[in-house]
Amino acid sequence: MSETVLYDVTDGVGTITLNRPDGMNSLTGEMKDLLRATVVRAAADPAARAVILTGAGRAFCAGQDLREHGDNLAAGRGLDDTVRKQYNPIVLAIAGMRKPVVAVVNGVAAGAGASLAFACDLIIASDKARFATAFTGIGLAPDSGMSWTLQRLVGRAKAAELLLLGEPVKAPEALELGLVNRVVPADELAPASVELARRLAGGPTVAYGAVKAALDHAATHELASALEREAELQDECEKTSDHRGATEAFLKKEQPVFEGR
Repeated sequence: MSETVLYDVTDGVGTITLNRPDGMNSLTGEMKDLLRATVVRAAADPAARAVILTGAGRAFCAGQDLREHGDNLAAGRGLDDTVRKQYNPIVLAIAGMRKPVVAVVNGVAAGAGASLAFACDLIIASDKARFATAFTGIGLAPDSGMSWTLQRLVGRAKAAELLLLGEPVKAPEALELGLVNRVVPADELAPASVELARRLAGGPTVAYGAVKAALDHAATHELASALEREAELQDECEKTSDHRGATEAFLKKEQPVFEGR
């Protein structure tokens, strides 16, 4: 069995680890298929109420494996439709997961690797992390959702600059731009990310999923439609035991205990 993508669940947190450290976790065709399957598995896993996406070694993900891509070019296969068949389904599975997904960026996140991080709900980064759009450096357009996510994170003008010039962004600047939510010292990244993910895993999972759905809908619809979608999602949340239990706890002046249902 391939070990290029690992999956583990501990204390309600499902951790997906890109595991090609010698290749800076660059993505081969086999690895992309396995990553998609693992994201789908995590989404359906009731034991995982929050999900971490991270990379082994010194990189988060350097994007497409260019050696494999070079072989495809030499063989006349070009991109081999990997954007539609592999990258797009991975990004949709991450973004559409009805539970929080935290990107833990330990090092370089470039090209499609950066796109994977931007597709997550929260990003916590090491102070040694770097982000690079990278696409124009090899004569390509952005993919894996970066044209959609990046401008929503930093605005169109800055997104255009980052995509056109392709200059790497170090962690402190990424925090200032709003690319990431938190930056911590490298030796504190693991415990800080676990603490954040466990906090989310102990929360109202259905409500968290509703937050994601509401934001996604509102991003592309007018106010009236956003209001109706909010009402639909509120109806869903109202039926959960988490809502009822938390309301009772509030009235009793107690701390709620969420079960994720």
